[in-house]
Amino acid sequence: MATTSRVRGFITLGLLPALLIYLVFVIVPIIWSAYYGFYDWKGIGASKFIGFDNYIEALKDPIFWKSFKNNLIIVGASIFGQVPIALVLSLILWKSTFFHRFVRSAVFMPMVVASVVIGIMWGYIYHPEIGILNFILDKVGLSSWIRDWLGDPKINMYSVSIPIIWANIGPYLILFIAAIQNIPSEVEDAAKIDGAVKARRLYLIVIPMIWDTIKVAIVLCISGSLKAFDLIYVMTGGGPAQATELLATYMYNNTFEIFRYGYGSAVSTLIIIISMFLVLGSQMLMKRK
Repeated sequence: MATTSRVRGFITLGLLPALLIYLVFVIVPIIWSAYYGFYDWKGIGASKFIGFDNYIEALKDPIFWKSFKNNLIIVGASIFGQVPIALVLSLILWKSTFFHRFVRSAVFMPMVVASVVIGIMWGYIYHPEIGILNFILDKVGLSSWIRDWLGDPKINMYSVSIPIIWANIGPYLILFIAAIQNIPSEVEDAAKIDGAVKARRLYLIVIPMIWDTIKVAIVLCISGSLKAFDLIYVMTGGGPAQATELLATYMYNNTFEIFRYGYGSAVSTLIIIISMFLVLGSQMLMKRK
């Protein structure tokens, strides 16, 4: 009993610094932001209490809802792009040979590159005049496909989704590989003896046994997509004419471009609320007995 209490004490002591840092730099700013959402405040000087006016104004603003729609496109692209690609790659690359480790490192590499660099790089790829994408399309005889990929409102949200997917596959790949490697070998051997082919083993063994990991990946996709900012800001700045505006860029522009800190705080709180509803909805849809 004394040993158990001592172990719990050590665990609590070890977690305490991380919990304090999380409390100070995450929880307190969220509460502070929600508080200032009820005020008309320009960042300096006196603040004026206005109740729910900032929230009502945001919900009535068509640009806010356009940003929300664009964010849903990013969320969908992340869930149906990053997770399946990472899952397929994890099934191929889960072994620990030199080749598999090299490819895993290559897939993970975008995560260690600054988002600004990735945004600039893809901006040049999509450039309508000097971009390599239009150059390749022209050389292979697909000149009719040449577009202003970031300037055309019909396709620019789908264009910016591709680098977001590409840059964030790595963490989910590592997550799924770790989950697959933790599947007991006895289960796999039993399935082989029973004559289950690879596709059947994937459907009946692998996916059910890593289902909780897939649910975690989808939660991370949703939360990460709703706070997507840097790539969009570097590539398009939310333009042209708010065509690629996201909730995070909408909040940034209102907070730091026109100095409406109270309104920006209200928008940030709405982003958290929307994120919670989407996460809860996804978990309800993914429930299984």
